[in-house]
Amino acid sequence: MTILTAIQVDRLELGSPGTLTASDQATSDQQASDRPISAWRRVRDHHGIDWLLLDQPDAKVNSVNDTMLEELDKLLAEIEQDRPKGVVLRSAKKNGFIAGADIQQFRGTSAAKDVAARLTRAHEITDRLVALPVPTIAVIHGFCLGGGLELALACRYRIAVSTASVGFPEVQLGLHPGLGGTARLTRLIDPIDAMSMMLTGKRKFARAAYAAGLVDVLTEERHVAAAVQAAVKGRVSSRRRHWRVRLFNLAPVRWIVAARMRKATQHRAPVEHYPAPTALIDLWQAHGGNETAMKCHEITSFAQLVTGATAQNLIRVFFLRERMKDVPAEGHKVEHIHVIGGGAMGADIATWCALRGLHVTLADNNPKALAKAMQRAAKEIDQQAHSSIERRDARDRLMLDSQGVGIGRADLVIEAVPENLDLKRKVLSGIEPKLRESAILATNTSSIRLEDIRPALKHPDRLVGIHFFNPVAKMQLIEIVSHDTTAQDVSATAQHFATAIDRLPVAVKSAPGFLVNRALMPYLLEALVLLDEKVAAETIDAAAERFGMPMGPIELADEVGLDICLDVAQVLKQNLQQPFANLPRWFEDKVKKGELGKKTDQGFYRYVDGKAQKKASHSAPNPALADRLILPMLNACAACLREKVAASEDDVDGALIFGAGFAPFLGGPMQYARQRGFAEVKAALAELQRKLGDRFTPDAYWDQ
Repeated sequence: MTILTAIQVDRLELGSPGTLTASDQATSDQQASDRPISAWRRVRDHHGIDWLLLDQPDAKVNSVNDTMLEELDKLLAEIEQDRPKGVVLRSAKKNGFIAGADIQQFRGTSAAKDVAARLTRAHEITDRLVALPVPTIAVIHGFCLGGGLELALACRYRIAVSTASVGFPEVQLGLHPGLGGTARLTRLIDPIDAMSMMLTGKRKFARAAYAAGLVDVLTEERHVAAAVQAAVKGRVSSRRRHWRVRLFNLAPVRWIVAARMRKATQHRAPVEHYPAPTALIDLWQAHGGNETAMKCHEITSFAQLVTGATAQNLIRVFFLRERMKDVPAEGHKVEHIHVIGGGAMGADIATWCALRGLHVTLADNNPKALAKAMQRAAKEIDQQAHSSIERRDARDRLMLDSQGVGIGRADLVIEAVPENLDLKRKVLSGIEPKLRESAILATNTSSIRLEDIRPALKHPDRLVGIHFFNPVAKMQLIEIVSHDTTAQDVSATAQHFATAIDRLPVAVKSAPGFLVNRALMPYLLEALVLLDEKVAAETIDAAAERFGMPMGPIELADEVGLDICLDVAQVLKQNLQQPFANLPRWFEDKVKKGELGKKTDQGFYRYVDGKAQKKASHSAPNPALADRLILPMLNACAACLREKVAASEDDVDGALIFGAGFAPFLGGPMQYARQRGFAEVKAALAELQRKLGDRFTPDAYWDQ
């Protein structure tokens, strides 16, 4: 690592400039009184180095926005006159440097010219930072993402604390970097690595960023001041550009590599659904050898993307996620959970909670089931934990509990036994007398009404549904299910628990199938009807994937488990009839034969090493086939809204995106329905009803 350890360390505490000398602080106070700067604090230390501390008021994290950049511009104008020995950009917030651009400023925007004008101004400010005649250093701790990383790239040096992580997540919003990042990154590090970072949105942690040449110094917090002085004095060796930077920015090479990138990207993110990756590849292919031209065309490309439907829908999805994290204040902290059921779901819930820092006891009457659960947990911990210490700690927090001792200690007890009403009643009624008075009793049922479970309990107000989705480690949604007598603090605590384990809660009313399964099952069952009509499974899946679903309904059923699909479908059929009356008898026979999907290596598809063995589908895109699959899902969403199972269209959209994978670029099922037009959706359903039967009867919600 490039650090002069012999230099005396002068610490500038993170977020605490009070460690400066009195004269330094007086200088800072005088400067602050001379101008109305609110986001930045300029502090000159006794080495003559200016520290620009970013601490945006009333914000948990720093972000890049017009106001913050204009304030920076004023500071840069002063610095050009004052000529300090060096300039340091640093966050005064403990959680990180800058989380990215404030995307609220782009929400609802439709004028590409206005966006381009704002970006042009932002480029002028970052170019001014680049042109400063003194060494400029970005000190990065915690996260440094998107526009924050672009600002850091405009500095001559980047010093990363060992806990730092950097990345360009813009692609997740249907965008690419827009503050000069596309040009600066591809000319700083291996362009293939740079493009991969921007195309995938994946972060690089500190060591990987240093190895890639993205940061110049990797150090600990206590050595930051020494590293800064070394950089200012020219004692930090400039990272020599990798030979690949020169090679892969040559026009003939770019064209060859870009063609390969475009082919691979089209497979994962079709341009008609997600235009940003292809736009980024086009930008680099055309202008990668010319930094000035690439920055100029980056502005035009970004402005076109951000005003498009895909980016606006994905920005909406971002705010849906943030809204779901905003849980009621009444909830209590959960530190110890007790999980009952050593099957796949119980083991996965217990493992995920242990990985997220909770103490977990896992119980099952069958010792073999517990042993198998622990093997599954150990494998999952090895895959999910980032270090040997994290793996050790997660294993220490997960304890097998064949005697059920953990029940009396737990803040939350989750039942995760098979989807059988009598079994769930028996288990929950046996647990209740052993609970602490303040503890919550939860069921992981995926479809059974809580009103059917609660007669077995003396205190049904402590019962709540906490419905995880499979696979637990990948699916972000948790349905928090309340019945009409669930105590408010119980529901709130369940939502707090979900956010504490890094999951997104959606509050729903107890009803058959709740929200996600109620909406998903008509989609899956219509796929079974199409199979009955001799439509190939591959053709059905291809139609859904062309619509934008990440996985077709046939493969999804295999992924969930055909036995689970059957259980949910039968519950819904008993309670709701249409559209569930068309459940084929052969589907039940398939489950009885043990062909349960991916977990048994045989379902609708055969699985080899966990991958479905599909025949190539040569059929052309069929919008009519997609409508048969998607419209029943939309209709069920509408019914859930009309029946108040979900509180809002936003809740429905968030739940179906994060719990069922509904095409994010469409903004969610109800957003898609609104953009298509409720009248058009109703008319299309009515036409399908006329042709295929009452399972397509339009819901009254569409009459709004």
